[in-house]
Amino acid sequence: MCLATVQKSDDTVVCRNVSRIDVDGEKVIIRDIMGDERVIEGKILMVDLANSLVKLDCQ
Repeated sequence: MCLATVQKSDDTVVCRNVSRIDVDGEKVIIRDIMGDERVIEGKILMVDLANSLVKLDCQ
């Protein structure tokens, strides 16, 4: 299983062990392996699959 870490553009960690990310307009919905969800206003800047890292531009 490949899980990701989601960070803001300033490298602040938003969530670890992320199993799913959905985008709904300007909202990024992040779900971890425990099923907890966080909704962040912003957009995805970068996805690094080799290092399991996602960077967000949060508003």
